This record gives sequence, C-alpha cells and structure tokens, in this order.
Amino acid sequence: QVQLVESGGGLVQAGGSLRLACAASGRTFSIYSAGWFRQAPGKEREFVAALSWSGGSKVYTDYVRGRFTISRDNAKNTVYLQMNSLKPEDTAVYYCAGGPRDSMVYNSANAYDYWGQGTQVTVSS
Repeated sequence: QVQLVESGGGLVQAGGSLRLACAASGRTFSIYSAGWFRQAPGKEREFVAALSWSGGSKVYTDYVRGRFTISRDNAKNTVYLQMNSLKPEDTAVYYCAGGPRDSMVYNSANAYDYWGQGTQVTVSS
C-alpha cells in the first residue's frame, strides 16, 4: 500500500504562485508513476499533469502547459506541482495519485491506484 498526503494549497491572488507537495509513505513510491488531478465544485475530476517513475517523461493538460510544472524527488518520496500565473479557473481541490510501476505516464484517473485526500487551491480575481 502507498499512502499519499498533499500539502501546499491555499488562497492566492490571480497571477500568483503555489507549490503543492505530495508526500508518500508505505511502499517505495519512487517506482510508481504519479499524477495530479483536480476537481472544481460541480465538475468532474480532471487530469492536470503526470510523470513517469524516473521523472523523465511528463505530460500536461493544455490549459496548464507552460504555467504548471510537475516534478519529483524520489529520495524524499515526494511529488511536486509548481503552479505559476494562477487563474481563478484553477480553483479546485487538487489530488495526488500514484499509478502503475512502469515507465509510462498516464492521464486517465482509471490508471491510478492510490489517491491522496486533496488540498484546496483558491485563486481570487
């Protein structure tokens, strides 16, 4: 089992930045692919970004590409999401996910077995 705990959410003005962290415990998280998803009120959970176990392969959804950066520090069992130039439409609960133990990256929530509890990000206009 892998336990994931997100942190770093909060309230920020439009144009500001936040860095989310996802700390893993349990099995060695460094061998799992990882991703970030988000869910706004009244909307379905949507993909934000993902990376392979090594961090060498990354994928982003179109509306965050160039503004958000996903990374990982396997020595710390932690995955990060650096969010810059935040917009009010980025407001959502952000979830970290742990996926298959291979070299791929996955943008579907169905691929992920482990989920954190989420952290709220609110961007004011």
